[in-house]
Amino acid sequence: MKKSLVRGILGMVLVLVLAPLAMAAEAAAPGGAVDYTKAIILGCSVIAAGLAMGVGAVGAGLGLGQATSGANNAVGRNPEAQGKIMLTMMVGMAMTESVAIYALVVSLVILYANPLLKYAGIG
Repeated sequence: MKKSLVRGILGMVLVLVLAPLAMAAEAAAPGGAVDYTKAIILGCSVIAAGLAMGVGAVGAGLGLGQATSGANNAVGRNPEAQGKIMLTMMVGMAMTESVAIYALVVSLVILYANPLLKYAGIG
């Protein structure tokens, strides 16, 4: 367990350290200076998209778990009301799942229609 954790952390650190080198500017500026602005913005955008999707999925998962738990408790206490409870639970679960869909949309906008590149005058 400990070795796999160390390997996982080492892998993440290597990806973060080597990402700017992989996305380095194609042509160096006059005088040998290299502008890494685009690589930094793209790297931060990938991290932001991953965090947005992760937080959105965790929020949706917790909400769905709470909804299912509450519906199961309600049906256990009052089995005659199962139809109404399940209908209400399904509508609530659909609303909760929309959080993950919004997180996906935000992540895709950050990755493919990055407004920071236009703001920085790069894209």
